[in-house]
Formats: sequence, C-alpha cells, structure tokens
Amino acid sequence: MIGNGEQDMAVVVARDAAAIGAVLRQALETAGAEERPGMERALAVVAGAAGAPDAEVRGRWAGRRIRAGGHRGPLDAVVAVKALRRAEPGLSLRRAVRLSREAAATEAA
Repeated sequence: MIGNGEQDMAVVVARDAAAIGAVLRQALETAGAEERPGMERALAVVAGAAGAPDAEVRGRWAGRRIRAGGHRGPLDAVVAVKALRRAEPGLSLRRAVRLSREAAATEAA
C-alpha cells in the first residue's frame, strides 16, 4: 500500500519554546540589572523560534543529521538522502527525500 504525502510524514516536531519562555520570564523577574539585557534577548530568540513553521524545524533537524553523517554537498542530493537514512534507519525513502528537500529549502532561506 502506498501512503499519501501528509500521512506518510511520521516525523514529529517537538516544541519546548513555551516552556522555555516561561522559565526565562520567571528568571527575568529576579534577574539583576546586568543579567536583564541578555535574558530579554534570550526571550526574543525563543519567541522567534516558536514561530518557525514545522517544515523549517524538520528541515533544520534533517540538515543536522545529514551533516553529522559527513555529507557536505547539497542537502537534497541522493547522497544526502542516503546519509539521512543511515543516520535514521527507520525513515522510509519517501520520508528521507522529503526531509532532505526541507533541509535544502531551510538552508537556502
């Protein structure tokens, strides 16, 4: 049986940005004057990351896995897909191709 594109994507995007933001906001309440600018910047970074689309989060993950496997070329090349499948043996060919395309799109942005 051949699955359709969306149902075949079993890669879960986990986001902890809300929890991390809450911890940073709580810490900011008791922060000293010298710590505040850095913590405020950290909160802004967390807020920006929380708004990233799922495809971007998956693309960054896939890109890291491909690069960790030693591939240095284009992230949507056949050898990149092979590197991703070696790193994550449970991925189907279809999933690995889609993830490598998302990785390439994320890197190009």
